Amino acid sequence: MRFLFNQEVPEMETGAVEIKAIAREAGRRTKLAVSSALPGVDPVGTFVGGHGARVQAVMNEIGEQEKIDIIPYEEDAAGFIANAMSPAEVLSVTVNEDEKRATVYVSEDQQSIAIGRAGQNVRLASRLTGYELDIEAKAPVKAEPKPRKNIEDSLMSVVEEVAE
Repeated sequence: MRFLFNQEVPEMETGAVEIKAIAREAGRRTKLAVSSALPGVDPVGTFVGGHGARVQAVMNEIGEQEKIDIIPYEEDAAGFIANAMSPAEVLSVTVNEDEKRATVYVSEDQQSIAIGRAGQNVRLASRLTGYELDIEAKAPVKAEPKPRKNIEDSLMSVVEEVAE
């Protein structure tokens, strides 16, 4: 996988972007954690390419049926784990560094996405991050409804800010 992306992403040769970790179930799904050494360079966008051309070229080599998730790498374990759980939307992550375990909290409607078909998503995320992951559903916290503003109030507040 690293070799195929090396052929498609010339920025890897220059060191602008790199693959930090790979977790793969051949023929089914791959998760890549990528990072950038240069500020302002989007590592995920670099690997995906314009209109998905770069990742599509790699998929053509390995077989169309295999999906590739490209996620941003983070030094912070909780942030990295949250990214690795993509496409699930993570509410929070609790990390136990001593045991290399983490509990990932998702809303009830995201639980099946977080786990994935036959546990595939959580298994690949676990391999990618190096942490044993537990998925827990959390009931969403009801937020106080915000009073609705009408458009005139919003426009007037902007005009007042500009006037100051």
